[in-house]
Amino acid sequence: MAQGHGTQAGARRVALVTGAAGGIGRASALALLQAGFEVFGTSRRVDAGEVRDSIHMLPCDVTQDDSVQRTVAAVLGMTGSIDVLVNNAGRSLIGAAEESSIEQAQGLFDVNLFSIVRTTREVLPVMRKQGHGRIVNISSVLGFLPGPYTALYSATKHAVEGYSESLDHELRTLGIRVSLVAPAFTRTALEENGDKPDRMLRVYDAGRDAANTTWKRGIAAGDPVGLVADKVVLAATEAEPSIRYTPGKTAGRFRMMRRFVPEKMFDKSFRKQMGVIG
Repeated sequence: MAQGHGTQAGARRVALVTGAAGGIGRASALALLQAGFEVFGTSRRVDAGEVRDSIHMLPCDVTQDDSVQRTVAAVLGMTGSIDVLVNNAGRSLIGAAEESSIEQAQGLFDVNLFSIVRTTREVLPVMRKQGHGRIVNISSVLGFLPGPYTALYSATKHAVEGYSESLDHELRTLGIRVSLVAPAFTRTALEENGDKPDRMLRVYDAGRDAANTTWKRGIAAGDPVGLVADKVVLAATEAEPSIRYTPGKTAGRFRMMRRFVPEKMFDKSFRKQMGVIG
């Protein structure tokens, strides 16, 4: 397994995974542990010093500067380094764009985008000092696809993609690489733990209900979280990491279709697959 540039031979590499209490975050933390990392995970609802399956859990609210600062300081205090940051914490929102207030939209961006900016800013000084590091941002196929009845969620993921690709270009000469992992439907609790619009409008009831049904069915039949976790490990360890990993056949198919299928043909097929009415 490739060592990150600048890592001392024999030194145990350290990974920090946000949103590691369950789902993709927990699976990624366990996979990194299996790959030989010392792993720290964050969640809003854990006790400091709690250890779950050899993962050191730390309480952290990724929407708060001081909470992120304390978390990173705690990891550095125990290990002296952070070799890999996995930004996984996030929320979903299914509903028409018109159904969410500006405050709700801002809250979603704070969790899905600005938390990544926040944690990345906090670890970059130590990665620059080390001369190496990997930042792995969990995106979605909705980071490069349209998302009917998930316009705001899709917007956050499009923003994550643009931020991550741009950041990778800035950091390569410093020995730091940034990668995206963009899954399609994955068997997690994302949909049931997601937000609902804060001002539902009857005109969108049929479309919203269809979107919720599509998501529930897609997640139930989706890829196992282990496929996503495997790509996280690749992004963290490959000597020349890719900018984007698409776990599972569905995500790979969507990526190819988006690139090569004519726009109108893709639009018609995608609306059908997503259950868009009319």
